[in-house]
Amino acid sequence: MSCFSCISPGRKDVRDYDEDMASRSVDASVIPKGKAFSDRKEVARQSGSFRDRNKENHAQKGNVARSFTFKELATATQNFREANLIGEGGFGCVYKGRLESGIIVAIKQLNLEGLQGNQEFIVEVLMLSLLHHPNLVNLIGYCTDGDQRLLVYEYMPLGSLENHLFDLDPGMEPLSWSTRLKIAVGAARGLQYLHCSANPPVIYRDLKSSNILLDNEFNPKLSDFGLAKLGPVGDNTHVSTRVMGTYGYCAPEYAMSGKLTLKSDIYSFGVVLLELITGRKAIDCTKKPGEQNLVVWSRPFLKDRRKFVQMVDPLLEGRFPVRCLHHAIAIAAMCLQEQPSFRPIIDDIVVALEYLACQADSQDSYNNRSTNAPISSSSPGPDANHLGPRKRDFVNLSAAF
Repeated sequence: MSCFSCISPGRKDVRDYDEDMASRSVDASVIPKGKAFSDRKEVARQSGSFRDRNKENHAQKGNVARSFTFKELATATQNFREANLIGEGGFGCVYKGRLESGIIVAIKQLNLEGLQGNQEFIVEVLMLSLLHHPNLVNLIGYCTDGDQRLLVYEYMPLGSLENHLFDLDPGMEPLSWSTRLKIAVGAARGLQYLHCSANPPVIYRDLKSSNILLDNEFNPKLSDFGLAKLGPVGDNTHVSTRVMGTYGYCAPEYAMSGKLTLKSDIYSFGVVLLELITGRKAIDCTKKPGEQNLVVWSRPFLKDRRKFVQMVDPLLEGRFPVRCLHHAIAIAAMCLQEQPSFRPIIDDIVVALEYLACQADSQDSYNNRSTNAPISSSSPGPDANHLGPRKRDFVNLSAAF
């Protein structure tokens, strides 16, 4: 699913949000030259604050995004052969390539007629040059030869989460319950880093299953930061900006007012968590009316705990702990609250999901020892009494939802 305005499709060369993004987070060393970037010196002058506050991140990273020539990337992809095409989105096409050093990479080429433009390119380069975390995709470099705009990332061999949830190819194994929780935990940790460790905080603004990439061990990494926005600081409660994102994932208050907060990301995370639980797309036009929007479809089920099991992805074939499922659905429901203030903060979500993932791993170990034992809410697992008070309180809250 490509990125587009939550209200109506349109090109996303939106200067009001990007100038603020650039002026507060740009490192002059990675700003491409050219007429599209004529404000380079002014942006560099204002960029110190975000960079200085994230010195620790710079100290921890082992590499800096480098500049590639177009010829180098054309060679890496064998002149962008169709056989090397591995994906396509609002930015353009993504190709698998091999650099001269032998490193396998993913190369994203900007479609000049597509939905995203130079401003999103700048934001993507700057964000991933300044922010580093195991659950954020690693930017290796970029290219700004002439009109060409390309990004070079680490290669994620299992592709995106959506490839493993929806419309599975013949022979593909559906994700197990424990793997789904593992992915949810990793995505939440990446969001936690953006919200709590980055200074000022970063609002991702485009969290969705197609932007969660997976390595060979199903470890997730957030990608595509072209719409990322610096969050409110000081006494400010929100950031006002033109509404951008992907339909089905946008928080309702943001779609209606353009007021963006950290809780906007929490709503999007709730949609992704619901996708992991149900195996249904956020928006699926092949479904009958009333079932096309995942959140709308889920509302009647969320009101009755007895119907929770009916929401589960049929591909799981009942292989999940019922009590763990109830907690996971309760967490998703809290994230999807209409009132932003009622949604949990990302710290609490991480804490609760880590507990559930631990439960799922324990359940898998138990089932491996007793293959004939049915999976039920009474099966052995970590006791909530062994948790710290903060984690225990949130888990108990989700159980009472």
